[in-house]
Amino acid sequence: MKNMNRYLALVALIISLISCQSEDNPNRYELIPYPNDMEQMSGRFSFDDDTQIFISPECGDEVNEILAQFAEQFGKTAGKDLKIAEKEGKNMMIVKIDTTMSQEAYRLNISKKKIEITAATPNGVRYALQTVKQLLPVAIYGESLSADENWSVPCATINDAPRFGYRGMHLDVARHFFTLDEVKRILNVMAVHKLNTLHWHLTDDQGWRVEIKKYPRLTEVGSIRNKTMIRKEWDNYDTTPYGGFYTQDELRDMVKYAADLGITIIPEIDLPGHMMAALASYPELGCTGGPYEVSGQWGIRDDVLCVGKEKTFEFIENVLLEIIDIFPSKYIHIGGDECPKIRWEKCPACQARIQKLGLKDDEHGKAEHYLQSYTTERIEKFLNEHGRKIIGWDEILEGGLATNATVMSWRGIDGGVEAAKQGHYAIMTPTAPLYLDYYQSRDTQNEPLAIGGYNPVDMVYNFNPIPESLTEEQAKFILGTQANIWTEYITTPEHLEYMILPRLAALSEVQWDQVENKSYDRFLDNIGHILAIYDVMGLNYAKHILEVKGEYSVNETKGCIEATLRTQGNAPIYYTLDGSEPTTNSTRYTEPIEIRTENDSCTLKAIVVREGIETRTLVRPFKFNKATGHMPQLKDAPSEKYTFGGAGVLTDGIHGDFNYSNGCWLGFINTPLDATIDLGKTQTISQVKIGSLVQYSEYIFPPTQIKVYATNGDNPMTEIGKLEIPVTQKQDQDGVRKYTCEFPAVPASKIRVVIDTTDKIPAWHGAKGEKGWLFVDEISVN
Repeated sequence: MKNMNRYLALVALIISLISCQSEDNPNRYELIPYPNDMEQMSGRFSFDDDTQIFISPECGDEVNEILAQFAEQFGKTAGKDLKIAEKEGKNMMIVKIDTTMSQEAYRLNISKKKIEITAATPNGVRYALQTVKQLLPVAIYGESLSADENWSVPCATINDAPRFGYRGMHLDVARHFFTLDEVKRILNVMAVHKLNTLHWHLTDDQGWRVEIKKYPRLTEVGSIRNKTMIRKEWDNYDTTPYGGFYTQDELRDMVKYAADLGITIIPEIDLPGHMMAALASYPELGCTGGPYEVSGQWGIRDDVLCVGKEKTFEFIENVLLEIIDIFPSKYIHIGGDECPKIRWEKCPACQARIQKLGLKDDEHGKAEHYLQSYTTERIEKFLNEHGRKIIGWDEILEGGLATNATVMSWRGIDGGVEAAKQGHYAIMTPTAPLYLDYYQSRDTQNEPLAIGGYNPVDMVYNFNPIPESLTEEQAKFILGTQANIWTEYITTPEHLEYMILPRLAALSEVQWDQVENKSYDRFLDNIGHILAIYDVMGLNYAKHILEVKGEYSVNETKGCIEATLRTQGNAPIYYTLDGSEPTTNSTRYTEPIEIRTENDSCTLKAIVVREGIETRTLVRPFKFNKATGHMPQLKDAPSEKYTFGGAGVLTDGIHGDFNYSNGCWLGFINTPLDATIDLGKTQTISQVKIGSLVQYSEYIFPPTQIKVYATNGDNPMTEIGKLEIPVTQKQDQDGVRKYTCEFPAVPASKIRVVIDTTDKIPAWHGAKGEKGWLFVDEISVN
């Protein structure tokens, strides 16, 4: 009843979100992913007590089973028995096979008298039925009888096929373990959106999740860590053992469950790095012999498999033999990412193998990089001999790519581009915008904890996996795309679903729709129906696209901060500027709000009013100073990746929080931040304060020096203040820091602030000697 009430509430939402159809065809086609070729028609096909299913004899057992499952679900929810007919006729769902069609294509002809489905493969039939289900009442996705619904579908002719053959989602269960039932819930919603691959990350430093019978200690020891770091407090741990693993029989059951949905599971055994769980179980596989422990901390560990020992390759091959016996997928993912070479550099066995193989340093890399390439090629050969192929993260490009390897490009798209240009297949899965463990709202203070970053629904939707730099022939090597979700900070099923949905819906149109057929406005129009489906399925999802979103900019001409508010559809927005809670009696938003900086501060609050749907209040506090509302001029641009709203974020009255990708910060690495601010008139100043973000794990360090210059009128700039900042110590904590440069009061009409970056990261850090990032937000002048 709870789910049905939520569904009824969303009906009103759908009506408000979607523009009216033409009067001659009131039908709705709220499909995600949207078909690539669809002709909408008037009229509807209605299922009644006499409706039957005819399955052409050439369809085979798998298609018969697919239709039997559909009929069972339809009977459970609609209360109508869809019997199998012996011959073709009217008032039927007719299913046929046409082997001349492409592998995953389908034709769907819905008339008032019948539904005709034609496809080349069982998966094509599945996708046609999924389209039919999305056109039916959302109750079809539930578990209870809803006989009073209008069990009909709108008439249409659809000729559809996906843009990409690989349409995936990645799930990490090594950092936090999820039960089989929860993974099945994820598979179910993947099927709704026609994804066909689950990339299952089963092993890492923090846990080994798959039973390997030849090596029982992998689960006896490696599946349990004795402690886990608390939130992002890197040296602060709980004292609770944490673990879990899947038996081989459970995994075989999951493989079958996924296959029944048309989804292939690709397992990942990450090697030769990210192997602390294995080393804790079998210390002899490491370069030092240990002792090792299953890691309770996230990040990269120096200890990796010793690939100088033949025993290590024996271990890898034996593990993979059991993996390929469980998982029938064509591909096996072997990781290959984030493998430090520090142990190999000092390991006699590794150095002996380097000598034996004749590996040497050159301009492309060190001998140890080529040792990893040797490892990848050797494992690839082994898997090829057993009828499988490898996928690895884009680090496997370093030192030369194995002959038949497929690259999964995660550090941006460059790895995929390089692989395609070399004639290797690639899958695009860049951190921006396809890491779903990143934040999906800039209002991170009111979000569940995430690893960082900012990948909202619209950024996911607008991603194009094939960059313009590839020729038409090279583009054929891009197999497809997937979103990744890593679970360091995702501990519950509800949190997992919240991070995935509805971004998975946006991803599905990236994967399925041809570029010319995509429309974000149409996607938003259709999202209400999909959210209703999620409700009936009992899934937890984020509602950001239904909430009020704010954009803020410096308008120097008007001498104010301008706030632009938006929300999906025509729902009204109401706001206040005094911090009080807005209601329908508050000011209704009709145009950008001019926020004046004469006072010390103000708080903007805004709500959107939707019938039956409650969303969060937008809360945006502003703190003003003499520089607020005046646009800085930057000598050097920030990093392109961390430019966001440009220089105006330094003087917009908004102070950044702990998320460096939320749009409040500017990021610099190769040049200092050098900003000149015209204060508009002569003012007495004695202090400049800046906000700086510190996250050592992300190589973000405090500034090393702040210099302040000033001028009054046409006089030349002179230095008026300087602050030297001590070298960061290992025990210093992450956080948002304020640095204040004070000086004797001077009259100034214009100031210049120069903030130096960390040129060399201190010796105590894993990236010692490298340049550190500088992230600065508000420059306050008082």
